Amino acid sequence: MNSETSPKTIALVAHDHKKPDLLKWAQKHREALAIHKLVGTGTTGGLVSEQLKLPVTRFKSGPLGGDQQIGALIAEQQLDLLIFFWDPLNPAPHDPDVKALLRLCSVWNVPVACSEATADLVITSPLFNDPGYQRYIPTYNK
Repeated sequence: MNSETSPKTIALVAHDHKKPDLLKWAQKHREALAIHKLVGTGTTGGLVSEQLKLPVTRFKSGPLGGDQQIGALIAEQQLDLLIFFWDPLNPAPHDPDVKALLRLCSVWNVPVACSEATADLVITSPLFNDPGYQRYIPTYNK
């Protein structure tokens, strides 16, 4: 969808217990992330920006609507990748919002990584920066 000269929009999101893991992952891939447009929910976006010294567009905290704001980017085909280190062992009060966000990624064929291993594989994939790669965007016309 985006070429090498056109940065991708990448959302970085993490539940509280997973924020340290996301920060460690983001630091490891700082160089790759630096050429793209980064967005994130409240605290996570601030922590990533502060630690990596990169600009991150911050939305509201996940429970206060940040998940829906990122969902809106997905629905409008303005998000290229979601890195969401969610905590499956500690259900959050906004769990329905999390499920809706993951559902939207499937509906619109947006790559989503919910673990460090998957995030590593996505960001290091030759397709990630291949200007010839076109992500299929489904149409739901009747």
